[in-house]
Amino acid sequence: MLARIWALVIKEFLALLRDKKSRLVLIGPPIIQLVVFGYAATFDLNHIPYAVYNEDPGFASRELLGRFTGSQAFQQVATIQNEGQIAPLINQEKALLVLHIGPHFTRDLLLHHPAQVQVIIDGRNSNTATLALNYVNSVLIAFDQHWAAEHGWGKPPAQLDIRAWFNPNLLSRWFIVPGIVALLTLVVTLLVTGLSVAREREMGTFDQLLVTPMRPGEILLGKSLPGFIIGGLEGSFIALVAVLWFRVPFVGSIAALALGLFFFLLAAIGIGLMISSLAVTQQQGLLGVFLFLVPAIILSGFATPIANMPPLVQDLTTLNPMRYFLVIVRGVFLEGDGIHDLWAQYWPLAVIGLSSMATATWLFRHRMQ
Repeated sequence: MLARIWALVIKEFLALLRDKKSRLVLIGPPIIQLVVFGYAATFDLNHIPYAVYNEDPGFASRELLGRFTGSQAFQQVATIQNEGQIAPLINQEKALLVLHIGPHFTRDLLLHHPAQVQVIIDGRNSNTATLALNYVNSVLIAFDQHWAAEHGWGKPPAQLDIRAWFNPNLLSRWFIVPGIVALLTLVVTLLVTGLSVAREREMGTFDQLLVTPMRPGEILLGKSLPGFIIGGLEGSFIALVAVLWFRVPFVGSIAALALGLFFFLLAAIGIGLMISSLAVTQQQGLLGVFLFLVPAIILSGFATPIANMPPLVQDLTTLNPMRYFLVIVRGVFLEGDGIHDLWAQYWPLAVIGLSSMATATWLFRHRMQ
């Protein structure tokens, strides 16, 4: 039996490696996506374009604006002389925000009166606007604390002492890159397994496979092992790139990551074989893969927190294997988690994997009849 299964595994690898398009799918897109996500996908803002409308000739306004000029997060693109110039800058997206300082800003501060700074911001992209406002707020807090200390206001009544655990510098790359391990592993594994049976049907070799001494379970196992091998190599390679190239810390257990990867591959291969068993052509298999892939990524917590989703949608995410593997990957990379810390993620992955493999086996037997 093992010899028959191994022969089918070799056949699958030869079918993948002999086809130039298949080689490109396995090697090219994952590397391109790794580079794109690693460098381009970020929640950090740099060189935020802003304009200044300063009606105060005093030194306090100059000191405040100097803090924005000296910050790498901001880039001044215009100086405004009247209110009529504000709307065109925002409407034409030349400036993300406008800082408006009133004519009595310095006087009010010297008299220990509240002094306001108006921030007019483009809210069309709410996420970018929120991040930019947080940056502005941090500059204003630093200015307030310095002014209070220099001008006899005493110590401000409340001060923030911020410590970010697991990601001290709050680099979004440390959050995104570990998630790419799950994302690209899922993409490659689904493509390999989702097209395997459909390829046999389309090429006319499926009937030949059925007349061999191999039983349906052996055929499915032979179709599964290449996905395990390729997906495991892909996930391991991306994890190494995350550590060695992108400098994401790896403080957890390698065994914990390997066990999570095993269960995740089991689930992904089961889903891929389900799709492939239902598809008649490779085009149908490819469409089925992407039909599953897009919701799986959106409902995984890769980019948006699951806790922010509606309760019904949160319940749907429990069926998504990528949700659990993302927790495992980020926990191992950033939190130092071991196997005992991640049991709550392992067992749902195992259940999804066994269920999907059982369903794929039933579908395969049913389609053979």
